[in-house]
Amino acid sequence: MAIPVIDFSKLSGEERAKTMAQIANGCEEWGFFQLVNHGIPEELLERVKRVCDEFYRLEREENFNKSTPVKLLNESDGEKVENVDWEDVITLLDDNEWPYKTPGFKETMGEYRAEVKKLAEKVVEVMDENLGLPKGYIKSAFNSGNSAGDNENNSNEAFFGTKVSHYPPCPQPEQINGLRAHTDAGGVILLFQDDAVRGLQILKGGEWVDVQLLPNAIVINTGDQIEVLSNGKYKSVWHRVLAIPEGNRRSIASFYNPSLAATISPAPQLVEQAGAYPEFVFGDYMSVYAEQKFLPKEPRFQAVKAV
Repeated sequence: MAIPVIDFSKLSGEERAKTMAQIANGCEEWGFFQLVNHGIPEELLERVKRVCDEFYRLEREENFNKSTPVKLLNESDGEKVENVDWEDVITLLDDNEWPYKTPGFKETMGEYRAEVKKLAEKVVEVMDENLGLPKGYIKSAFNSGNSAGDNENNSNEAFFGTKVSHYPPCPQPEQINGLRAHTDAGGVILLFQDDAVRGLQILKGGEWVDVQLLPNAIVINTGDQIEVLSNGKYKSVWHRVLAIPEGNRRSIASFYNPSLAATISPAPQLVEQAGAYPEFVFGDYMSVYAEQKFLPKEPRFQAVKAV
């Protein structure tokens, strides 16, 4: 099995209907698909690879070698190490402090985030259309019901964050997880993954399937909030990252999520019978998710119903 690969540029050509159907299939049957010809310049993507690799080497590698996962693995005596991940990660937001020692990192990643956010908004517009929702429905829901997303209260705007992760070579990969299996809490995730070091897998039909390496593709997956908004037509999917004995796997995941103040519920147009998913405030869901990220998602929906 291979994750669907879709040429996003064909949305504006004669093959639009076919491409829309391919994206619908990716959302409904897989929860993961890869976009090529997505509009993000390849020159920029090559710069992103370079600055992120340099960033890890200059600013993160030394500390990772002293980190808790390394210490626990060294002390494990052959036992599986639980409740930690073989991952080095930082989060880039518009208003937090970014690394500054790596030449070109801040400028390149700022440029990349702007491009990925535009792509995210195009992807949710396609989802609107495929689901039969008004144009801008998902964006409006993520922006606390404000379709413009330009009000003065930034807390009402859709959240957009980027995680820069590295999974260094692991000497005992069978004894620790790269990243434990989970579904994503938010909306749409856009991943620029390593094109040389494998590791990402999704659960499909009870089997773990590799997300194939495809240079300069963007991997799209749907989170729990898209599952709710679509009333279960699009499902968030379990995925994990394996620890790998060779190569330092680079992973740049951007999250287009509701604002914490947004109220999320199934779109009325998609509800034939009530009760499958509750209505809730996304911030409340995130509080539950923080405690239950690596557990089944269904109890999270019930727990947030009781908040």
